[in-house]
Amino acid sequence: MDTDACTHPYPAGNSSVRRMAIDAGALGFGGIVIPGARPGEYHGVRIIPAIIISETDIRKVTGQIRKGGNGGALLLVDAGENGFNRAILAQKGVHGIRRVHRTPKNAFDHVAARLAAENGIAVDIDLSPLLQEKGIVRQKVLSRYNDLMRLYSRYHFPLTISSNACSVLDLRSPDEICLICTLFGMDEEDTGRALQTVGTLLSPADPVTVVP
Repeated sequence: MDTDACTHPYPAGNSSVRRMAIDAGALGFGGIVIPGARPGEYHGVRIIPAIIISETDIRKVTGQIRKGGNGGALLLVDAGENGFNRAILAQKGVHGIRRVHRTPKNAFDHVAARLAAENGIAVDIDLSPLLQEKGIVRQKVLSRYNDLMRLYSRYHFPLTISSNACSVLDLRSPDEICLICTLFGMDEEDTGRALQTVGTLLSPADPVTVVP
């Protein structure tokens, strides 16, 4: 099941959950991840809830992991400096680490990559800066993702891909995502695998409530 690993419907964005799901399904997705959402399904598109932890204090993060790690939602942590990332990637209950492109150049290194691979923690590729930014800002993000792919080619940690769409206009189809990912050296097979990673992070799969 191809899944957009993070979207932001209303109230964070300007499209309803239903509209976001319908448009994502029309583009070819079987699921979308929504922070704070209830698990459910709209028109055949699975709604997967997520908890995002943005704290920079590792003690506060571990406390939130214990509270949120009930298996009912993806537990995602915003990346930080190198020591913080290594500590997060050693934590049980974390499903993914995100916003690596916003961290210092060596914040996600070979040690972090190995920990992610050993513990099955996904590293998210956020496409929004590639679609919204220009010039040197966009080039820096591409450079970080190129570095990430070099580590991926060696350690093969899980990857997810997110649009971080706040509107249906920000969504992109799996085919479009494949083309975007070629900009930083990610081939079609790896992109396809990354689009299906979310389905393997929550195991066993949670019961789905059909929303009328």
